[in-house]
Amino acid sequence: MVSSIYTLMCVLHSTIALTCGALMIFYSKEIFVLGHGSETTSKLQGTTPHDLLLIDTSDSFSGLLLFTIGCLLLMVAFVKDIDFQMWRFFFERKLGDLAHEWPRHAVGDIALAISWVFFLVYTWRE
Repeated sequence: MVSSIYTLMCVLHSTIALTCGALMIFYSKEIFVLGHGSETTSKLQGTTPHDLLLIDTSDSFSGLLLFTIGCLLLMVAFVKDIDFQMWRFFFERKLGDLAHEWPRHAVGDIALAISWVFFLVYTWRE
């Protein structure tokens, strides 16, 4: 049962990643218009041809990366290797053990964020 749920989740995430990656590669302008409106999209796309080329290339490579991740997830979904499945099980157990330490990790993350804010304020002051 657990393995079938794992396969289903991998296929679902793979489908989403493949679809979003393909849309980012081939239909980025249409997605921007749908999300932001045509006026805001024209401002976000830049004014010079160099800006347009740079933004289009960046969007295409981002979509290609997402598409590749979707393909890898699709391959991982159907792995029948026992060693891989055992590694996944032990990794999930380790994550379960870390779940009890989340308050300490949260305090550490907040302290790190505050230290960065203090650092930025200190450097802006100069």
